[in-house]
Amino acid sequence: MQKHKYILAASLAFTLAGCGAMGENTSLYSTNQPVVTRTNFAIDLNVDSNGISAPEKARVSEWFEALDLGYGDRVALDFGGGYPSAAAKQDVADLAATRGLLVVKTAPVTQGNVYPGTVRVVVTRSEASVPDCGKWTKFSDTNYNSYTHPNYGCATNSNLASMVADPEDLISGKKADPNRNGSGNNAINTHRRRTSGGNP
Repeated sequence: MQKHKYILAASLAFTLAGCGAMGENTSLYSTNQPVVTRTNFAIDLNVDSNGISAPEKARVSEWFEALDLGYGDRVALDFGGGYPSAAAKQDVADLAATRGLLVVKTAPVTQGNVYPGTVRVVVTRSEASVPDCGKWTKFSDTNYNSYTHPNYGCATNSNLASMVADPEDLISGKKADPNRNGSGNNAINTHRRRTSGGNP
């Protein structure tokens, strides 16, 4: 029997901007920019001719619950070198849909082999932070007549990193989809329906 595996792999971090030239910052740009870090979580499930069995569905559902799967997370499937099962894809897609997520087309590379008769479900989670802030080693204003303080931009960029709903938006942003304008219409309709009391 295939032994179930849980895999946790940290990937590379992506910076939004360079750190500038070596030495002091003589510009008015902040060198403290948000950095997005991706972490992959994976679980291997047994697949049969009907897709994923009820016990395996329960396992992945409980796994999603333990991860607190939600907006900003990405779910992907990796069948390794085996034949992709359309039924298994649909089973996982249905479970992800209960949490408002779609299954993306391409799975990231994870450690270990995906054995025949199994599918690896990979959840990619991104987090944004601003490293190297809190540098209060120098306090004299006279030291900064010709360059920008090392902490410049920390507050603004840290707030941005903590408030963005999907950290991946800091890297590439949302792609425009002319066929998907429902979100904008919903916001406009909600605004139009608002009463004088401020309730929708």
